[in-house]
Amino acid sequence: MKFGETFTEYLHGERFLDKCSHVEYKRLKKVLKSCRTCKGLHDSACKTEQQWDEGKDISESQLCQCQSSCQLCDHMFFSELMKEASDIAGCFSSRARHLLHLHVASGMQRYVLRIRQCFKNDQQAMIEEGRVLIEYIIMNAIAIRKILKKYDKVHKSVNGKNFKSKMRAEHIELLQSPWLIELGGFYLNFNGLNCGASSEFSGHFSFDFNASRPVMTLALPSSIKLEYDLTCAVCLDLVFNPYALSCGHLFCKLCACSAASVMVFEGLKSASPDSKCPICREAGVYAKAVHMLELDLLVKRRFKEYWKERLIAERAEMVKQSKEYWDLQTIHAVGY
Repeated sequence: MKFGETFTEYLHGERFLDKCSHVEYKRLKKVLKSCRTCKGLHDSACKTEQQWDEGKDISESQLCQCQSSCQLCDHMFFSELMKEASDIAGCFSSRARHLLHLHVASGMQRYVLRIRQCFKNDQQAMIEEGRVLIEYIIMNAIAIRKILKKYDKVHKSVNGKNFKSKMRAEHIELLQSPWLIELGGFYLNFNGLNCGASSEFSGHFSFDFNASRPVMTLALPSSIKLEYDLTCAVCLDLVFNPYALSCGHLFCKLCACSAASVMVFEGLKSASPDSKCPICREAGVYAKAVHMLELDLLVKRRFKEYWKERLIAERAEMVKQSKEYWDLQTIHAVGY
């Protein structure tokens, strides 16, 4: 079965995310097929290239025609695809945030949820919701990849490849979302507790903490695998109490705060807008940092001793920084 048919079948069979955006795969594919301007340019380019190889004279207008791009196709194609990718990323992050907040709720909300579970067990519903979200992001990501590959094939260009880089720069590259890593942790946490998590979708994710670098692996169709590095680039160890900056890079909370010159008890949100990611040096990435609670819970369950050691070290650093902070405030207040 071709991917277009598979994608159409997925859209007709899914009901949970009816209100969320999807890639208009078939319509975008028709835009490429009906692009007569591009076909004409391609034929002209082939003819001009043949004349060039034969040593014949080529006018400047012919060269300009060969080097021009299809403005109509570019405008319709990339602007619409960018909007769709942005809407999909927004919908996915919103739904995933809501689901995971229920799973790792704290305080009064956690107490209320525990009482509710005495009368109604929502675990299976949460697992199913997670399954739908994972399928949603994977299917749309594959659709975008295939349509961009088709674009480059039709236009004999690398604009589709460049568009992927633009999506990554705009933080809407679907398979690089920190919420997908969180959903992987969510499934592995449920699977570890034998809560009936679907083996089909928990099998998409795997953890390898014993390798030279700890990674989470996401298995996609066609034997494609994506690896998410779980090493903090500052302390060079497995991330503890991890945060994902809006650029997508993962750090321990302590390390991220240190890199932004803020105290741990103040948190990443208090970082200056000019603070840069220690890896890519992009500014303004701390304001929308994501606390990776499911990933932290997974590390806590799989590596209890390591997690306890890092917790003790982080609390000791917080106490030290708090003492320094209040000593400084006292000096300013007294006037020394």
